[in-house]
Amino acid sequence: MWSDASSHPRPRRLRSVAGRIREEDIAEVREKAKIDDVVSSYVTLRNAGGGSMKGLCPFHDEKSASFHVTPSRGFYHCFGCQAGGDVIKFVMEMDGLGFTETVERLAEKVGVQLRYEEGGAPRPRTGPHRPRLIEAHKHAGDWYADQLATPEALTARQFLGSRGFDADAATTFGVGFSPRGGEDLLKHLRQKGFTDEELVTSGLIGEGRGLYDRFRGRLMWPIRDTSGDTIGFGARRIFDDDRIEAKYLNTPETPIYHKSQVLYGIDLARREIARASQAVIVEGYTDVMACHLAGVKTAVATCGTAFGDDHARVIRRLLHDHDEFRGEVIFTFDGDEAGQKAALRAFEGDQVFAGQTYVAVEPTGMDPCDLRLKSGDAEVRELVARRVPLYRFVLANVVQRYDLDRADGRVDAMREAAKLVTAIRDRSKVDAFSRELAGMLGIDPADVQREVRRAASRGPEQARGAAQPAGLAHAPQPVRPLAELPDPRDPRLFLERETLKLVIQHPQVVGRTTKDIDPGDFTHGAYRALWTAIEAAGGPTAAHAQFAASLRDAQTDQRLQALISALAVEPIRRTPDAAYVQLHADRLRELTAKRRIADLKSRLQRTNPVDQATDYNRMFGELVALEAHARALRERTLESQ
Repeated sequence: MWSDASSHPRPRRLRSVAGRIREEDIAEVREKAKIDDVVSSYVTLRNAGGGSMKGLCPFHDEKSASFHVTPSRGFYHCFGCQAGGDVIKFVMEMDGLGFTETVERLAEKVGVQLRYEEGGAPRPRTGPHRPRLIEAHKHAGDWYADQLATPEALTARQFLGSRGFDADAATTFGVGFSPRGGEDLLKHLRQKGFTDEELVTSGLIGEGRGLYDRFRGRLMWPIRDTSGDTIGFGARRIFDDDRIEAKYLNTPETPIYHKSQVLYGIDLARREIARASQAVIVEGYTDVMACHLAGVKTAVATCGTAFGDDHARVIRRLLHDHDEFRGEVIFTFDGDEAGQKAALRAFEGDQVFAGQTYVAVEPTGMDPCDLRLKSGDAEVRELVARRVPLYRFVLANVVQRYDLDRADGRVDAMREAAKLVTAIRDRSKVDAFSRELAGMLGIDPADVQREVRRAASRGPEQARGAAQPAGLAHAPQPVRPLAELPDPRDPRLFLERETLKLVIQHPQVVGRTTKDIDPGDFTHGAYRALWTAIEAAGGPTAAHAQFAASLRDAQTDQRLQALISALAVEPIRRTPDAAYVQLHADRLRELTAKRRIADLKSRLQRTNPVDQATDYNRMFGELVALEAHARALRERTLESQ
């Protein structure tokens, strides 16, 4: 029985071109989007006491739970991998979205009407809103799936069967059929209450002499975003008399569908990509289906365009691929000339990934769908397992173009391949790759290394022999690895950490109690930098309900961001009041006074009271005042205990 495909209705607001979302609206989204509810849809949480919840971290493999969520403060933090932030950051990391798109999705979910600014003034949005466009696609997808069971769709079902896909597979991937009539979907969606403007804007309906169904007589694949919302369709030609010759048609550019940013199968693969730290890039819809059904559940495909920078950014967010190795990206290409060109394009874009890139090509040139059909699921898995480094595949393709039996052919091959070796991201591996190239060519490694150095001296643009893809020539270099954060269990830093936790978690209670604390009261650089950031934000007296979130957003240093999220979820020994906060402030200042007293005593011992009487007397006076100050602080702390 060809049943209706399941859908994932998560309406999101259309990204505005009007400008930035107003800060007060972002704050309202943070407040209304309960972090425990959002995180619970991804992670199983249990009560950890003290108003905290914990579970297994979704950002790295672990056996014991180190991932904490504190609903009262709207923060999460993993004490294993240091991932942390608020509800917006969590959805961004889990679904591979940008900040604006995440805020818009959460706003739609919790009922916040966002306002946008351009030149400082709010600007209303025009045209159909994203929720209506998403809803139209949901109805269209359900309707197409229903049509696959009709007599008219026999050819479509036969095609799926010939590719090794049964009714269950069609249901899993939401495959459908568009009838050959010209207005069937149009009539259906009008009955559902959609306006002609909404339908034309959605890309589902074309506009010429009149309105008409854009897709007619085709096998249909719903294209979904990372959240599972259907945003477009891919349509395959199955009838010989189809007046449109193109084998595949895709949804045109719309407010919700941008082909350079969408990946087919990303809704099904995103969690497995993050979990396995692997993404497999294939070339078509049926290849994605074949891979997933064979057990390669990290497979995705572009939709009618080459894999580009925007696609890479989506994959990087899911892999958490930023400044260090975080997994692998595996490209599958046909073994023909077009496949080799695609591999070269991928190699040119390799620099945007911090992880490792590979290529998987079946020796006979079969794609994953054909391979599964001929040899079964195990061979598809084996294809991915036999992956080879992308650089090696590209070098081999360059070398094989030349006659290596001739001396001049070997030299020409060396010069061409040397240009590619200079583009390899990991500079420590260039010499090793040069030796590998020498082995391919049968040339002395020293000669190859000299040619590589010559190619590098001509600069990256000349060395590659071709322009880089747009956006790569000036791509930012990876940032340096982050330094270690202070150990939260270090007893020497306990008081500093507890004081900062009070300020982060209970700024309204702290108030002016900490007004006399300054950065010098903190001995660890991270704590000192955080206190400076707190002062720059106006201090606890300027705090508001979203103080921790706004403080974290204001930081550009990832170390401080991680520290703030950790302090926001760590438990405090007791519910604080003004006296408890004052106790911490006095103890912290007392320790600072004692450090200064020790320093002054050391300097006095090194100062001659006769020859340097002025300096000696000044320091002695400071010492007496500091000791009196320390005694007063000590007495106050004893009284408050």
